Amino acid sequence: MKTRKLRDIEVSAVGMGCMAFSHGYGKIPSEEYSIEAIRNAYKHGCTFFDTAEVYSPNLSGIGHNELIIGKALEDVRENVVIATKLMLHSVGFGRKVYDEICSHLEGSLDRLRTDYVDIYYLHRMGGVPVEKVAEAMGRLIDDGLIRGWGLSQVDVNVIDAAQSVTPLSAIQNIYSMVERDSEENIIPYCMDHNIGFVPFSPIASGLLSGKITPQTQFERNDDVRNWVPQLSRWNIEGNMPIVEMLRAFADNKNATSAQISLAWMLCKYPNIVPIPGSKNNERIIENLDSAKVELTNEEFERLESELNRCKVYGHRGRGGF
Repeated sequence: MKTRKLRDIEVSAVGMGCMAFSHGYGKIPSEEYSIEAIRNAYKHGCTFFDTAEVYSPNLSGIGHNELIIGKALEDVRENVVIATKLMLHSVGFGRKVYDEICSHLEGSLDRLRTDYVDIYYLHRMGGVPVEKVAEAMGRLIDDGLIRGWGLSQVDVNVIDAAQSVTPLSAIQNIYSMVERDSEENIIPYCMDHNIGFVPFSPIASGLLSGKITPQTQFERNDDVRNWVPQLSRWNIEGNMPIVEMLRAFADNKNATSAQISLAWMLCKYPNIVPIPGSKNNERIIENLDSAKVELTNEEFERLESELNRCKVYGHRGRGGF
C-alpha cells in the first residue's frame, strides 16, 4: 500500500479504526474474529491502527479494544503504527498533568503489549488547559514513551495553542463528504504546519457506502447510528441524492461507493489518512483498497462539483460524539 506521513511518522495511506470490535455498532464479534480481522488488515498492507482506552462495550469499563489490538499486533509491533487516546477531564488533587497522563499511558502500554505508543491523542478537550497537556506530551516524547501526539475533535484555536508548545503529529476530527467543517480552517492549518489530519467516520457511519436505506433498522444496544443525525429516517431520505451520485460514479469507476468517498479525500489533501472502521472483515479490506483507486483531475473536479450541489441533511460537527 502507498504510504503517507503524520508529521514524521510514516503510515499506510488508509488506516483502520478499531472501535467497532468493542463498541458503537451493535453486537461485537468474538475476540478471535476481531484479532483475525486486524491481522488480515495488516497482511493487506495496513500499518496504521487506531484505538482508545475508553473503547469497551457500552463504554462501560476501560481497555477492551486496546487488549484486542495488543494481542493482534504483538508479533508485528515493529512494523505498525498504533495510535490510542486518553480521556482527561481533570487532574487529581495534588497531581501534575504529566503524572496524570502517565497513569493513563501506563495502562494503555500494558494492554497494548508494547513499551511505546506511536501517536497518543487527547480524546476530547476537558477541563485541563491544552498547553499543559502539550507540555506533558513533549516530556513523554523525550522519555521515549510516545513518538508523537495529537488532539481529537478540536478547532483551530486549540490546535494553535498546543502546537506552540509541542508540535503535533496529527489531528483526528470527524470528516467526510457530509461533514466538511474542517475544510475551512483546520485542514489548511494542518497542511501549513506539517500536521497529519486523520478523519474518523470518513464514510459517515456507513451512509456513504450506499448500504443504508430509510428502511434500515440499527441495533438497539450500543449502536451509535441510532443517534447520528444523517441517519435518521428523514435525513437518510434527504441524503439519498448524495448516495445515488456516489453509486453512479463508483459504477463507472469499477469501485464501490465507500471506496470513492475515501479516494475523494485522499485526492483532495496530501496530509489526510482516513481511518474507516468496521467489524466486518470484507468491509475492512474493501476500505483499505480505496488506496488503489486513482481519480484523475477531471474525475475529482466532477465529483467535487456534483457534491457541492447536494444539500446535506443532518450535521454532527466537532461538538458531536
